Amino acid sequence: MKKNHQTLWQWMCIRILTLAIGTVILIAFCMWLRFAVQYTWITQHMPPDVFREFLALRQHPETDLARFHEIVDTWWGVRFSDPSVSSSDWITVGILVLVTIPFIVYFGLRNARPLSKQFGHLKRAAEAVTMGQFGAQAERVDNAPAELVDFSQDFNAMTRQLALYEKELRESHVAMAHELRSPLTAAIGRLQGMLDGVFTTEPRQLQMVMNQLGYLSRLINDLHMLSLADAGQLRMDFVPANLCELIQERLHGFSPIMDEAGVRAEFKYEKKTILHVDPLRVGQVLTILMENAVRYGRQGGTFRIDMRVEKEWCLIDFSDDGPGVPEEFLSTMFERFKRGETSRSRHSGGSGLGLSIAKAICVAHGGRISAHLPPQGGLLIRLHFPLSR
Repeated sequence: MKKNHQTLWQWMCIRILTLAIGTVILIAFCMWLRFAVQYTWITQHMPPDVFREFLALRQHPETDLARFHEIVDTWWGVRFSDPSVSSSDWITVGILVLVTIPFIVYFGLRNARPLSKQFGHLKRAAEAVTMGQFGAQAERVDNAPAELVDFSQDFNAMTRQLALYEKELRESHVAMAHELRSPLTAAIGRLQGMLDGVFTTEPRQLQMVMNQLGYLSRLINDLHMLSLADAGQLRMDFVPANLCELIQERLHGFSPIMDEAGVRAEFKYEKKTILHVDPLRVGQVLTILMENAVRYGRQGGTFRIDMRVEKEWCLIDFSDDGPGVPEEFLSTMFERFKRGETSRSRHSGGSGLGLSIAKAICVAHGGRISAHLPPQGGLLIRLHFPLSR
């Protein structure tokens, strides 16, 4: 159950007013108690007839003012009504103030402790982040103001995200270096072999070098595109486009590859849908998903493309009848250089960037992409594009 915290204004007002009002009430009560005890003590020792006379005169002192002052001076003392600052009343007030000051200081500091403690936790966590511990968390103080508690929660969420980004960046750099080094090493080795006379300088050998350099060029272009997407600088040319015709066009252009792999495609749609999209970028997503379906689907199998409209979204499902992927891989398969199994490697044509690019393009369109394991097996990848922008 979530605890309701006071706002900073409420938190300060309640504590300051409580302390101030409580102090005044305490001093007033002590003064009242002092007079009440003194009055009770003196009246209990008065002769009954004098006490009755005093009560009558207290109601109407003007009837015999001299006698009233005589009784007061006799029993309370002649300095009882002394108006100077050295009278016993002012001395009593001074003593009470001196006595209450330690209590005011104690409760004031005690009430301010949650505020100071929460700031202290935040300071130590911030220092840890400065030292490179990006996952450092600030401990929450339960009775701190709501704004400070929310700030601590946001700070902790920020550091968790920083730690995640730092981990992903480190892994991405390692994977990037590995991906770039492999084709470059192969090309350099082949060229060095030709220079040393190990390989003859012929078109076949040069083509091998060109293939590695081409793969390296595509990889660099893909990384550049993802960097633009991360920076929000991925350029999009939105125009009205018929998605059905766009899918059919890509399938037609992809048919030689499908025929070579013995894979058949089925495309079903409810109605032709016009969306404001970048046809080139959406076509790139379609090609990536078709390549994945052919590369990782069942040899000689079938992959389906189903398009439909649900509420404010256009959904496009790509499903194959291949072995699918492990369930734990679904949450990370759209990250860079992620492959679900050893067969998904650069030797089969995949760099591990295709689905990351598809995700970046979908997000740039205001949509999203997701992966699922259907009950009948295989893998289903679903595109969500908004009907209106």
